[in-house]
Amino acid sequence: METSYLKSVFDARDLPRDRLPEIAVAGKSNVGKSTLLNKVMGRRGLAKTSRTPGKTRCLNYYLVEPDKSKPFYFVDLPGYGYAKVAKTMRRDWGALIEKYLEMPERPIGLMALFDARRDVDAPEQEWLEWLHAWGRPFLVVLTKSDKLSGNERTRSLQRWTRAAAGVEPVMFSSVTAQGKDKLWQWIDDVRLAVVRR
Repeated sequence: METSYLKSVFDARDLPRDRLPEIAVAGKSNVGKSTLLNKVMGRRGLAKTSRTPGKTRCLNYYLVEPDKSKPFYFVDLPGYGYAKVAKTMRRDWGALIEKYLEMPERPIGLMALFDARRDVDAPEQEWLEWLHAWGRPFLVVLTKSDKLSGNERTRSLQRWTRAAAGVEPVMFSSVTAQGKDKLWQWIDDVRLAVVRR
């Protein structure tokens, strides 16, 4: 599999026009999006990680070329929640994300990342409800699962499954690679569904 950074998009007018399938990745700014992307793509340091939450301030495009199937993009959306930036910039992020997600066929699916250790807060519950109404495939991914005991993982799964109205999340760990195969199975299923249409 070949993976590479394509570009950062600050304005919807600069989105790629090659019509390759796009899988978006979204979550709070300290949930581990970049770490997950690096693990899934098998490239350390491709998606930049930072000790300062909220470093992603645009749509970051990564080209993924699997060995025996057509290429697609991972699209890293700006983190939300804890980023310490100007209100005007956060408003612009929101407008960019909203415009992007409302575009027909762009993206074809979305991985929504949440910290497995946390309770479901009101904004996250609203986000999950919006994803159901959005009408496109989405996957709930619970990151940092290696930091929980077996019983804690069970309780976390139950808590987030209820919040996601019955959609069972995938537990993911960048340390142990737990959940990586399930993520790829979901990605392949979503891409195959687009081909069949």
